[in-house]
This record gives sequence, structure tokens and C-alpha cells, in this order.
Amino acid sequence: MAKTYRVGAGTRLINWTFRRLTEQGRGAPYRYVLTVPGRKTGRPYSTPVDVMERGGSRWLVAGYGPTNWVANARAAREVTLSRGGQSERFAVEDAEPADAIPVLRQYMTQIRVTRAYFDASPDSPDEAIATELPRHPVLRLRPPA
Repeated sequence: MAKTYRVGAGTRLINWTFRRLTEQGRGAPYRYVLTVPGRKTGRPYSTPVDVMERGGSRWLVAGYGPTNWVANARAAREVTLSRGGQSERFAVEDAEPADAIPVLRQYMTQIRVTRAYFDASPDSPDEAIATELPRHPVLRLRPPA
């Protein structure tokens, strides 16, 4: 059974550390700081995320599940990704399962720290990966309209 993501003091410290490193352009090259307005307050919230590149597109994966950044991104339909002093805006949309399955498989292969939050493994059949999509949304990033 997959682990459930819990936000505690340790998680906040890790996210703060990764956010600061990413803002400086250090750390994993696929890591960015996502900033999105809160769906209730409109206040901007920032969190480190991992961006997958596949098939000429960029994708966000909710490796820990549908956390607040996912709900906020869906509501705003636009996010800002920053790394090393550079920022870029993107429109976001939920990926179709046919597009999301290979992205989710790639994510599970590359981002090993989140594997405990999945019931499927990177080697699982597509049907097993598809069952993960409600718990691990995949969002396509597009240039804003």
C-alpha cells in the first residue's frame, strides 16, 4: 500500500531548502519553483516541483498526490516556473491518460524518492500506471494564450 503524504516540520524544512537551492539554480536540473495564486486567497504560493520533458512537451507530476499546488494550478489554469533567477509562465491543463501514462512512468523511474507513494512501479503494465492517475495527476505545461 502506498504511503500518504503528510506535511510536517520536516517536510517544510526540506521544501524550504529545495526551494532556496532551486532559486539559486543549484540542484537537480529538472527541479523548478512553481508559483501559483491560492484558489481562495489569491496569495502567491511557491513550492519546489519536478518538471518532466517528454515528446517535446513539459509536464508537472503530483508525485506526492493531489496536494494544494495541484488544486491551485487547476483553478488558476496558469503557473510560473522559476530556476536560477529565470521565470517563465505556463498555461496548465490536465493530461489525457494516453499522454499521462508514459510521463508518469518516466517520473517514477527518474524521481525515486516518491516511489513509496505509488502502488505501481515503473515496470508495471499501463493499466496499473493508469490506476495511479487519480492520485498522481499529470499536468501539461503550454505557453500562455
